[in-house]
Amino acid sequence: MRAMSVWGGLVLALAAGALALGAAGPARAQARGEVSCGSVNGRYARCDVGWRDAQMVRQDSDTRCVRGQNWGVERGAIWVDRGCRGRFVEAGGWGGGWHGGRPSHEESVQCGSVDNRYRLCPLRIDRNTRVRLVNNDSDTRCREGYNWGVNRDGIWVDRGCRGRFVVSRGR
Repeated sequence: MRAMSVWGGLVLALAAGALALGAAGPARAQARGEVSCGSVNGRYARCDVGWRDAQMVRQDSDTRCVRGQNWGVERGAIWVDRGCRGRFVEAGGWGGGWHGGRPSHEESVQCGSVDNRYRLCPLRIDRNTRVRLVNNDSDTRCREGYNWGVNRDGIWVDRGCRGRFVVSRGR
């Protein structure tokens, strides 16, 4: 009988310890402001965070997550796509990498031609702005200079091109 109560006490102590550790884990994640965000079935997802920039602290997917290709930050949210899943924390400053020895800011912009017609997606463009197509969202192949491009007023698309573009601004 005594052996049973010792084992019972040990089991209760282990269970209490496991509960305490389990409670501390999420609390630490919340204290750090860690957010999980993931693409389900390879689809685009957006997780609102209210941050200007983020960094991935842990990748939770088999798919390699690459900033600007299948994850990024735009207008207070983290976006993920094509199977990328991970945990993110707020990053200081505007981040986004470096361009020409100066810090840059990257943002993701979706722009698409509707009914094969020309469309302009307004955006501030200056000589330090670089735009690249990171995801073709249409059946039509998007080719720079043919059915998409950039002018001083923004990104233009035409002839059925729809996609997500990364805009890098050098400082």
